[in-house]
Amino acid sequence: MRRCLLSYFILSAILLLEASSAFAQVRLPQASPPAMLRQTIGLTDVTVNYHAPSVRGRKVFGDLVPYGQMWRAGANEATLITFQDELFLNNERVPAGTYSFFIFPQSDSLWQVVLNKDTTLWGLEGYNELDDVAYLEVKPTKTSEFVETMQFSFSDISTNKAKLNLAWENTRISLSIETDIEKKALENINYALANAASDDWYTWAQCAEYMLPRKEHHEKALQWINKSIAIKENFYNNWIKAKLYAYNREYQMAASLSAKAMELGNSEPESYKTYATQIETAYSEWKKRR
Repeated sequence: MRRCLLSYFILSAILLLEASSAFAQVRLPQASPPAMLRQTIGLTDVTVNYHAPSVRGRKVFGDLVPYGQMWRAGANEATLITFQDELFLNNERVPAGTYSFFIFPQSDSLWQVVLNKDTTLWGLEGYNELDDVAYLEVKPTKTSEFVETMQFSFSDISTNKAKLNLAWENTRISLSIETDIEKKALENINYALANAASDDWYTWAQCAEYMLPRKEHHEKALQWINKSIAIKENFYNNWIKAKLYAYNREYQMAASLSAKAMELGNSEPESYKTYATQIETAYSEWKKRR
């Protein structure tokens, strides 16, 4: 009898667990749906994952989101922000990683953005200020544009800079982001050259070309372009070598190499025609400066 009862309870527990699991898999619309935003800034990916609440006729800041209290910058789970590489956020250095993103609105004119290393939080439940890694002061601005559903966005994107914005109701804040593209580019170059195939002349040429305006790296660039030419000489790597000498005002060598590029271009007419005008113009100019 006891064995039968035990078997019954075990079977009931299994059925209940299976039923719960089945119910948990039902996907239904959410009042604050999840959203994801990703932007490459320089060579670094920045990703924001959040749940977007809507106003729905309520007063948001100073009421639904009270002043003097931490806010999850969204709804449901804590908002998460991921930096692929170390960067500067509002001029403060932040290591690569994923962080919970909170906002502490002190008043209608002064807020703080708080990054916390605990990424498992549901809203503020379990929040510990000892896990905070950054406090960033921001000033909210009022806008004439009403935003019904809270939204993160990127703007003012340039080679290595951008702004991360949060807008909701008629309020907006912005954080400046700046990445170290030189450090990342050099890491990428070193990796690419270390893994280049034996017949890959293009990678060596491409890396040398990147260094053209960076005079402190010209010695390395010359080694790389010579490596490219040794693998397979063509108009393209001779043209890059010519530009390298021109950057150092060695115009006689630059003219000689551009003349060689024009000659080699005859055997690759389709590829050469894209560069023909700039190579031939540069040759005429450098020849005068010998």
